[in-house]
Amino acid sequence: MKKWLSLTVTMFLLSTFALTGSALAEDVISTILKRGTLLVGMDAGYMPFEMRNKRGKIVGFDVDITRALAKSMGVKVEFINTNWDGIIPALQTKKFDLIASGMTITQSRNLKINFPTPYITVGQTILVNNRLKGKIKSYKDLNNPKYTVGSRLGTTGEQAVKRMIPRAKYVSYDTEQEGTMEAMNGKVDAFVYDLPFNAIMASSKGKGRIFHLDKPFTFEPLGIAIRRDDPNFLNYLNNFMRQIRNDGTYDRIYKKWFQSSKWRKNVQ
Repeated sequence: MKKWLSLTVTMFLLSTFALTGSALAEDVISTILKRGTLLVGMDAGYMPFEMRNKRGKIVGFDVDITRALAKSMGVKVEFINTNWDGIIPALQTKKFDLIASGMTITQSRNLKINFPTPYITVGQTILVNNRLKGKIKSYKDLNNPKYTVGSRLGTTGEQAVKRMIPRAKYVSYDTEQEGTMEAMNGKVDAFVYDLPFNAIMASSKGKGRIFHLDKPFTFEPLGIAIRRDDPNFLNYLNNFMRQIRNDGTYDRIYKKWFQSSKWRKNVQ
């Protein structure tokens, strides 16, 4: 009986040590620090999050955020451009340490991978014709039959208008560019679409003709994606996001890519 108990305890301890050793071997932070480089997966085609400039270099909001992350860890950063369809499997097979590619946090994705606190909410925002400045301060102010609101056909913007601004007259457009031009020209009072596109248009072609209600009125959070079962890395990323949101780093990067149009002349 004692021999059996001793054998059982020994096997338990060995299995515990094996699991502990395996967990340490899988620790992403240790791997990054030993390697000296943070490997970031992204699909460089979502303006202004990640895109190529005229020299072929990947630039954008996500690029600057992850550069700041690498700096906080004292390592270099390498960006690995990956087709969107295969980006989650590539993360799972350790082609890179994380995904920073404008990825919406969904429950179906969360079953496969983990997300720290969202770093930006890219919901629906509103471009409003300048003649309504001072009158329209929220999507709720547009919920009136006297206003005409547009969005792109078949998008979450269209769904948001029909669900949340049902009393306004609705007009759909085949492209977001067409809808924005109609708002600029006063053919519609407002145009509802994704925050990144609206921010760019408001600071470039629409400057002086439309104003941007840039607080999203739908919840579509984006987050950095990491592999499951790594609480240390998840904790680090959450604390990193908290830090940059309170020390001015996040605001500086946000203003560069969402409130300025200077970068556009350098992008293909």
